[in-house]
Amino acid sequence: MKTVLFDLDGTLTDSREGILKSIQYALSCYGIEEGMENLEMFLGPPAHLAFQEFYGFSEEKAFEITNVFRKRYSEKGIYENHIYDGIKELLEKFHSDGIKLCVATSKPQIYTDKILENFDIRKYFDIVVGSDLDGKLCNKSDIIAKVIELGGYDKSECFMVGDRKYDIIGAKENGIKSVAVLYGYGNMEEFISSSADFIVEKVEDIYESAIF
Repeated sequence: MKTVLFDLDGTLTDSREGILKSIQYALSCYGIEEGMENLEMFLGPPAHLAFQEFYGFSEEKAFEITNVFRKRYSEKGIYENHIYDGIKELLEKFHSDGIKLCVATSKPQIYTDKILENFDIRKYFDIVVGSDLDGKLCNKSDIIAKVIELGGYDKSECFMVGDRKYDIIGAKENGIKSVAVLYGYGNMEEFISSSADFIVEKVEDIYESAIF
């Protein structure tokens, strides 16, 4: 039986505004003023790793500023979000066809659960795995592996749907196929360089890629 794993941000929902405003706020608390257009690289990777990579924060300081980010995000940013057009219909179609659906995201589990419930789509997913707040489980490959392990799924029947290279790389490291979506935060160049199995432009195209 086929199993489709979905990323959350940039794949099921457009959370750009809430994430970037919260990153912007956190940086401003440390004397760094940035326009949101300069913070797009925070869409995808775990926040504490992005702060280290892009702003040179030490691991300790990165977790510190991530906590500032999370405070603003949990109070306001989580609601600056909307579900992509056609997602509910896509999930309903998969579900009615008996296809297993899961979520594999680097967003902390506590926020992931809240967002899925808020948009009334949690009911479609058999397994939902997000990251740990302490950073122990945050690598996309490990998150995908945990979903597969929990479900006891056949890897040859699994597809990972996501909008960034982390989703594609994580899928390959787990030996499953990948479907890259162009309507999210990634681009054709990163999908080609990370060797996505399928690249689609629209939500409705996901079904055909995963089924066939």
